[in-house]
Amino acid sequence: MSDTPSAAGRPAPSASQAGAAEAPSPGPARELISAIHELTRIVVGEKPLDEVFAQVVQLARREIPGADEVSVTMVDGSGATTPAATGELACTLDEQQYSTGQGPCLQAATTGETLHIPDMQAEQRWPEYTPFAARNGGLSSLSVPLPVQDTTVGALNIYARVVDAFDEHSRELAEHFAGYAAVTVRNASLYTATTNLAEQMQAAMESRAVIEQAKGIIMGERRCSPDEAFRLLSKVSQDANRKLRDVATAFVAQAYQSS
Repeated sequence: MSDTPSAAGRPAPSASQAGAAEAPSPGPARELISAIHELTRIVVGEKPLDEVFAQVVQLARREIPGADEVSVTMVDGSGATTPAATGELACTLDEQQYSTGQGPCLQAATTGETLHIPDMQAEQRWPEYTPFAARNGGLSSLSVPLPVQDTTVGALNIYARVVDAFDEHSRELAEHFAGYAAVTVRNASLYTATTNLAEQMQAAMESRAVIEQAKGIIMGERRCSPDEAFRLLSKVSQDANRKLRDVATAFVAQAYQSS
């Protein structure tokens, strides 16, 4: 009965009060619902990849407590780049890590480990980076993995101008956000790669077609074989230091003008 005193002499809590006390706090996904909704509304193909990255960093700065600036690091076979950042501080700190080959964003990207630096001035790892970051106003940071493709890895870099800007809650939110952002970036990256491949294949087919056309014109004019016509085109290309396709296009254009 609700009026029965407890062992401490106080009335026992009602069922509704007990339920309220035990109710879990909203999880990260619920807190990020607005950002998640915006990420899922990005229609693949409607935005260039750089605009997708730009939206990701702006949403991260808005949603993650303590974030002053945010950037994305992408690492592939050609090295590390920053496709999007919210400001100069993020760009500067990213570039320092790339130039020295060390730092939390690179390590997070390549190891898949979230790295938290509560106080850049006290941090002993990455000695060529952390003093530089502190001098330039980056006093704490979170670097969260952003897996995109098998051959491309990345990190979400979250910087603050104060010490101890990020607590466990901030880290949890950042990791959840990065998971959703990675799906969006991965889809956009795959679409861009597929589109680029299709365009390259189309260009290759067009190049082959115009080269075959030029060979036919040369064969008709010189009464030579296909191999001899191709060798002639190749020699003109090398002598003029021009692409074979451009030489073939010129041959075809000249033939049409003469006809």
